[in-house]
Amino acid sequence: MDQDDGTEHPRASVAGTLWGRVEGLVRELARFGAVGGAGLLVNLLVFNLVRSATDLQVVRASVIATVVAIAFNYVGFRYFAYRDRDKSGRTKELTLFLLFSAVGLVIENGLLYAATYWFGWDSPLQSNVFKFLGIGLATLFRFWSYRTWVFRTVRNETGPAPTPVGVGVEQDGHA
Repeated sequence: MDQDDGTEHPRASVAGTLWGRVEGLVRELARFGAVGGAGLLVNLLVFNLVRSATDLQVVRASVIATVVAIAFNYVGFRYFAYRDRDKSGRTKELTLFLLFSAVGLVIENGLLYAATYWFGWDSPLQSNVFKFLGIGLATLFRFWSYRTWVFRTVRNETGPAPTPVGVGVEQDGHA
């Protein structure tokens, strides 16, 4: 039973903390999804452009498109989706981003490779369907790896909660 002295019940504090984490995750997923959605469009546009303008094999065209989308996504993730995350160690951040992106590239294009060369599903529609499915699988892996290893949460003295975007002074000393 809550006392009428203005103090919060311990369960309310835990629930508030949990709700805050859920809200933070939802915001993070929305920003990740916005960048990822734009990256998806870049990936599919470049893929279809390369396929129609060149004689490259389907998986090679897909790898080129994935690399272009990876570069596009890094800028979007660093300066939009994860702009509030730790900015120290950019070399390590970029190295890990490229490493996990390369794993995502293998996941994405491995599915397309299997569909094309093992099952013979290589019409433009089939290639786009399996490219899209591969991107979806790779995205799950990328979301987990980027938030866990690449764009790490800024830790403050009271615990692991991230510094909210737009609140206080940024890490580089500018508001």
